[in-house]
Amino acid sequence: MTVSNSASDAGEARAQEIMESVELGGRKVVGWQRTLIGVVAVAWSLWQLYMAYVGNVDTFLQRASHLAFAFALVFLVYPFKKSQKAYIPWFDWLLGLAAVASVGWILVQYASIATVQGGVLTPTDVIFGSVTVVLLLIAGWRALGPAMSIVALVFILYTLTGPRGLIEADLGRLLQLHAGLNWAQLIGQLYANTEGIFGSPIAVSAQIVFLFVLFGAMFDRMGAGDWFMQVAQALLGSFRGGPAKASVVSSALNGIVSGSSVSNVVTGGNITIGTMKRVGYTAEKAGGIEVASSSNGQLMPPVMGAAAFIMAENLQIPYSQLILAAALPALLCYATLLVAVHIEALKLGLKGLPRNELPPLAGALRSGWYYMLPVVYLVFALAVLQITPERAALNTIFVMVGMIFVQEVWKAVRAKEQVTRGLRASVDMIVGSLETGARNMIGIAIATAAAGVIVGTVTVTGIGFGLADILGAASEIFRNFFLALGGALTFVGVDPASFANTGELILILFLAQIICLLLGMGLPTTANYIVMAALIVPVLLKLAGEAGYTVPPLAAHMFAFYFGIMADTTPPVALAAFAAAAISGGNPVKTGVQGFIYEMRTALLAYMIFFNPALLLIGVNSVGEGIWIALTAFVGLSAFSAGTLGFLHRRTNVLERVALIVAGLLLVPTNPVLDMVGAGLFLGVYLLQRARRTVAPPLRPL
Repeated sequence: MTVSNSASDAGEARAQEIMESVELGGRKVVGWQRTLIGVVAVAWSLWQLYMAYVGNVDTFLQRASHLAFAFALVFLVYPFKKSQKAYIPWFDWLLGLAAVASVGWILVQYASIATVQGGVLTPTDVIFGSVTVVLLLIAGWRALGPAMSIVALVFILYTLTGPRGLIEADLGRLLQLHAGLNWAQLIGQLYANTEGIFGSPIAVSAQIVFLFVLFGAMFDRMGAGDWFMQVAQALLGSFRGGPAKASVVSSALNGIVSGSSVSNVVTGGNITIGTMKRVGYTAEKAGGIEVASSSNGQLMPPVMGAAAFIMAENLQIPYSQLILAAALPALLCYATLLVAVHIEALKLGLKGLPRNELPPLAGALRSGWYYMLPVVYLVFALAVLQITPERAALNTIFVMVGMIFVQEVWKAVRAKEQVTRGLRASVDMIVGSLETGARNMIGIAIATAAAGVIVGTVTVTGIGFGLADILGAASEIFRNFFLALGGALTFVGVDPASFANTGELILILFLAQIICLLLGMGLPTTANYIVMAALIVPVLLKLAGEAGYTVPPLAAHMFAFYFGIMADTTPPVALAAFAAAAISGGNPVKTGVQGFIYEMRTALLAYMIFFNPALLLIGVNSVGEGIWIALTAFVGLSAFSAGTLGFLHRRTNVLERVALIVAGLLLVPTNPVLDMVGAGLFLGVYLLQRARRTVAPPLRPL
């Protein structure tokens, strides 16, 4: 028992280390260096709160100061290698100072460059711009891993080389190759205007994302995450596979304010993974369920992994409209994950935890009901009062500051301690939240700045058109194949042109899905979405139009976003799986694969959104219509989950499994006939298995 406990403790410590390395930076220094990091982090949070409160700070100042603070911290808290975790080497001090100075230069010179210099950079401007770009790539490598920096570097090299003359004429024309920029022109594009590093991605990060991340840090510091877990355990822990269901519900609740898959795994997984293993889930299955439920938190409004704000900016729609549109798919995602874990529990013959080992539901609700007040206010302010996201988040933070004081003073009074003790605890909690929020923002700020490099180069080179042409050429091959196949099926009433359009578009979406999974691997949610929005979404909209489908831009953005999220937890680059495996003691790769299996229904949901935009409440004219759309989608996703897991009431045979998967696919588009056929297939398999289950065994001969 002691060995098991020590192994569990070591696993939790390892998971915590992974989370801290990803979210907060892995460096743990002491003394004046630790104090300096804390002071800079708290100062950043206070500066962001001040800018939000004032509301009229110069746009470029807001963006540049945001990056300057991130630069100041990233080299202090993210070590170059593990051996430097306990101290800050001299070159990191120099890198941090150089990075901050390079941003400070453009902050001072920006007005002069735009007016006096007419946009032409001096040699000094180019030097400082070069320092910014190079150190941004290094900072991205430190804070985010190599993927983002490598992608950005590839785009920089493409912009510089202009390889039209290096490739044969036909292929060069196909790829839309350009003549290339020189280094000074590139720096002007990335550093000295608002189309590159200081473009809209970092603008949204500075204006909105920071406040929501700070809100999440304060919410977690108050103890809301633990309360969510207690309520979920009390509510579901005694049911079949109850700990897994509690993991799903608590991750959904945490996702409302967090959306960080790794943080979500560590926050809830320390409890749920152990209890899942206790009732009979294997280490990999327990870890995989936690990975799937935690990664889906990034799909939950109102934060959506901090990508919602950038998506609303890209689409030029009200933020309140976006989160309402995203709500139904997110709820379907979690509802069908509950179905999947229930099927898994049936498959393994599992039970729940004894009721006497779980917290009483009434007591759990009473102990922290007030944690829901800031969430309710935030959603009400965004969706009903139509307050701007930054003002709604700022107001919610002020509400939570007051709640922290009341909570800690009340705790001191109940413990018969001095009120001053509660006040000191409140101040410590608020200051800790300000520091944690800022440190959580380092990676996001660096990611949005690095994504600005990609967006800036795409803007000037038009590489997106080349990608569209490549996929377009592939689509012609698909179209000819499906035309021939449709012609062979005309005897059953198939229209070859319509059949070809549908088949062509599905294969294009599949190729786009693969690109999303590859490009998004290792990227954090925010940067992930920005890359997908810049490269994949325009291609999808263009090719869908050519195939005869009118797709709302929001549906295309959500399709790319969902697959980008799946890339975040797809092996071999799946930090959430590594964190879950550290807690469970399972194999990280197998845990990631298992999580991906549970996530396959998310992939189908992305296709449903694309082909059935009514899931985003687009064109829904009545409550009854909305209920029917939600119900058919739920049935389709449940059928698909049962088919991929190979189990419903009992293990499925090959025909039943195929029927379940086909039922799920038939329920993807909006078509009453296909809806009835798909639902009928699912019901048929269900009733068949129920009948087989109740048939009495034959009498044994005497």
